[in-house]
Amino acid sequence: MNKNEIIEKFGNIYIVDDDTFKMGIDHRITTQIAKRFQNLNVLETCSGAGFSTISLARTAHRVTSIEINPINQNQAKQNILIAGLIDKVDFILDDALDFNILSSLPEIDAAFLDPDWNDKGPEHIYKFKDSNMKPPADQLLNTVFKITNNVAIILPPYIEENELISLPEFELQKIYIDGNLVLFCVYFGSIVKVIGNSEMRI
Repeated sequence: MNKNEIIEKFGNIYIVDDDTFKMGIDHRITTQIAKRFQNLNVLETCSGAGFSTISLARTAHRVTSIEINPINQNQAKQNILIAGLIDKVDFILDDALDFNILSSLPEIDAAFLDPDWNDKGPEHIYKFKDSNMKPPADQLLNTVFKITNNVAIILPPYIEENELISLPEFELQKIYIDGNLVLFCVYFGSIVKVIGNSEMRI
């Protein structure tokens, strides 16, 4: 990728590699999602190279970022420094499924979860229940629900929506770029705007 591609997707010349470029969410999307976390203490899991973290840090009171991959976390620290937001983010290098880690955090008002679901191959079946995302989306959501009910989770737009039926009341936002469905974002708790389906179009 070249500098123009990085700027177009993330809004600045940030540090990326092929994986973090592909996994990172377009800044036009994260900017809109982050508005729901205004002035909150936010837990972010699966932070990757920090692109969602940057948007969250611009609106939230404080962000606690948990990432299991040290290479990704190092990129995130550099990118958040470039963005001038390093003083608003706490970094934890660990497993977001470790409830001992989550329960030891300072007060958390809400959470943003973005498990990895890219590059699964042509035979892959995308699922929410018994998920093979990293970490498994269903396990991650259930673990984080133990510390806050106010959660947004990014999911692939290929999952069957009926897999979500047994969850607490939620908003399922379908996110489009140039008319193409690219993501689901499922919201719970006080960050829900409408129960049921909604859309974001970029």
